[in-house]
Amino acid sequence: MIDSTPLIELNEVSKGFGKSVILRQIDITVRRGETLVLIGESGCGKSLTTKMMAGLMRPSVGHVLWNGRDVQMMSDLERNKERLKIGYLFQSGALFDSMSVYDNIAFGLRQNTTLPRARIKEIVSQRIHDIGLKDDVCRKMPSELSGGMRKRIALARALALMPEIVLYDEPTTGLDPIMTDVINELIVQTKHKSQVTSIVVTHEMSTVRKVADRVIMFYPLSRLQPGEPQIIFEGTPEEAFASTDPRVLSFVHGDASQRIEEVFAA
Repeated sequence: MIDSTPLIELNEVSKGFGKSVILRQIDITVRRGETLVLIGESGCGKSLTTKMMAGLMRPSVGHVLWNGRDVQMMSDLERNKERLKIGYLFQSGALFDSMSVYDNIAFGLRQNTTLPRARIKEIVSQRIHDIGLKDDVCRKMPSELSGGMRKRIALARALALMPEIVLYDEPTTGLDPIMTDVINELIVQTKHKSQVTSIVVTHEMSTVRKVADRVIMFYPLSRLQPGEPQIIFEGTPEEAFASTDPRVLSFVHGDASQRIEEVFAA
């Protein structure tokens, strides 16, 4: 159930590297219980935004708030404790290649809790079942897994510490349409079973249609006029697919005609 309580807030956040500015004066509020989907062209700062939401990067300008508190004002100890409430599914899965599936999922529990071995085993088994796999997968190494299975194991690892928030960075990249739908369904089920708040970065419109409560679209700064907002759309999936903004409409419907004209006119 979605409520209006702000769980994560980005207030006038900008981020750059040297002279290159990627994000400019971004304002986003993530509400408790919702699934927020971030879309936009490659390189416009979506993944960077989620890393700042998770406290993995600091903004160059502006503030990130967790439950109304400025992350930069927290002590390292407090920040690290609060970060454990956030699960992060990286684009590549980012499994430890030298560890078995079991050890990958158990890693966060071993590093951040004092739970006994038997309880860790129970949690790992439960997370394996949550993603629709059987316990015998625990003995496998990441190199023995398909791309879809690696994504599912990475999700199990992200859920092991029972986070309040799960961030998904391109969770279906490189997957076939069937496995894409499997991952989309897991995102939906995870939200309802675990009562988590979800933030999803994707280029896949089937993911937008299936999982999103709200959609935000970014636009590359290089293609904006000075002072023009970088977030060019915020609304429901239905509103996105019916948008009158040609930039939004061409993206969600995969119509490259405008971009092709720009390329050949350059």
